[in-house]
Order: sequence, then structure tokens, then C-alpha cells
Amino acid sequence: MKKHYFLYLLLAPALVLTLIFKYVPMYGAVIAFKDFSPIKGIMGSEWVGWKHFEKFLSSPNFDVIFMNTLKLSLFGLLCSFPVPILLALMLNQIRRASVKKNVQLFLYAPNFISVVVIVGMLFIFLSPTGPINHLLAWITGEPLMFMSDPKYFRWIYILSDIWQGAGWASIIYVAALANVDPELHNAAGLDGANLLQRIRHIDLPTIRPIMAIVFILAAGGIMSIGFEKAYLMQTSMNLPASEIIATYVYKVGLQSGDYAYSAAVGLFNSVINVVLLVTVNLIVKKLNEGEGLY
Repeated sequence: MKKHYFLYLLLAPALVLTLIFKYVPMYGAVIAFKDFSPIKGIMGSEWVGWKHFEKFLSSPNFDVIFMNTLKLSLFGLLCSFPVPILLALMLNQIRRASVKKNVQLFLYAPNFISVVVIVGMLFIFLSPTGPINHLLAWITGEPLMFMSDPKYFRWIYILSDIWQGAGWASIIYVAALANVDPELHNAAGLDGANLLQRIRHIDLPTIRPIMAIVFILAAGGIMSIGFEKAYLMQTSMNLPASEIIATYVYKVGLQSGDYAYSAAVGLFNSVINVVLLVTVNLIVKKLNEGEGLY
């Protein structure tokens, strides 16, 4: 540390910010074990132990909320994880730099659209009088209630997420593929390898460590899907599929003012994420020759 003290000084501001904004607020999680009152404060509130956790686990809504969160996250991970990889592999085959830049700009643009705007677009395009239903009514004779029918909510959420974020998520893979030595492809071509064989034996092994890390991080946050989009897409009719832990915490915490109970639900969700992160990392390390997140 004495030898490289300047590097540690450069690292210090980031560590201080992380401690202040990430670790210090963890103290507030103690209200999950208390009958919290804003007047009495955290220290003055009565300790109730596991009361709020037991209340959540025994509530009639627990099964529905937990399974909605798990299904939305798991299906979203399985459907969206391969898409950026495929996009990166296809982009890597474009040889003209100008064409590649234009295609990348087209793919990255949806990431910069606000979630509120995305949901507004969904409501417009998928409304009973929208263009998609107008076409369906012309073909089938009747429109579909996409935004109010629970069976459509999950796939609309996942597909719109893929459209919005897949291009941006492919950047890390495109950067990794840029380091592949072109001579490897030339040599493989001379040996008679076709395009799919070159991708399988050259490109995929190059990005495999990154794929493992991205998958572990995604699996570790499998229960922490975005609150904003799910809440904005909710209607009174699709609640059986759209009510997830994040929206439930918001409603019972901020709208109903039950801060201790909502903190317990949020802490329960965080613990599951940590368990998933550790478990998936161990599995990936066994399957990936000992390479994982840590």
C-alpha cells in the first residue's frame, strides 16, 4: 500500500461514496424488526422480531406476489439473456464500419427512451382502438385486450424489455469480440471452417467469461425487477399477473404508511437475491472451469 498509495487515493472517493450511500443506509433495515413509528424513531420503536416477516409469509397474497415476481424475472432472464449475445455476434460480422455504426445506433436508441414513454407507447399501440388491434380486428374480427388481460402482461413486459435493452446490453460483447485476432478467422477459413464453426470455436470462447459474469449478476438480481415499468403497466384488471414484490412494497410502505412491514418485505426480497447470487455463482464456477464472479 505504501508503494502504490496514489492508486489507493484515486480509489478512496469511490469507496467513501459507496460507504455513505450503500452501507450506511443498511442500518435502516432494522425497522423491519420493529414496530416503527416516525415519532419515536428507529431507536425508540418497539422491537417485534420476526412479526412482519411472519405476517408477509402467512398473508393470502404471498403466493401470488412471490410467484408473479419469480415468473416475470425468470422468464425475462431466460428470454433476454441470449439476445444481446446474438446481436453482438451478428454485428461482429458486419465489415463496413459505416453500416455497422448505423446499425448500432438503431439498436442502442431504444435504451434512451424513458420508461414512462415506453409504457405510454404500449398503451397506445396495444389499446383496443390501437393500430395492432385494428389489424387484428381486420383479420380475426375482434380486438384483444392486451393491457387489461393478465395472460398478456408478462409477455408484453418481457418483449418490450428486450426491445428496449438488448441493443445496449450487447455493447460489452461487441467490445470483447473486437479483441479477437482477425488472423484466427482467416486461419480457420483456410482450414475450411464455415461461419457457424468460426463463431462456435473462436467468438463464443472469447466472450464466455463475460457471459458467465453477466449471467451471475442477472441471476443474483432475479427478484429485483424494475418497479417503475411494472407499476406503470398495472391496471385494475391485470393485477393478478402484475402485482410483484416491488409494487407491493410501494403500496404498503409509501401509500399505506406501514414502513416496518414494507421494510420486512424488501429485506426478504434482498436475502433471496443474495442466496441466488451465491448459488448461481457456485453452479457457474463448476460448469465454467472454476471461473465465476468471485
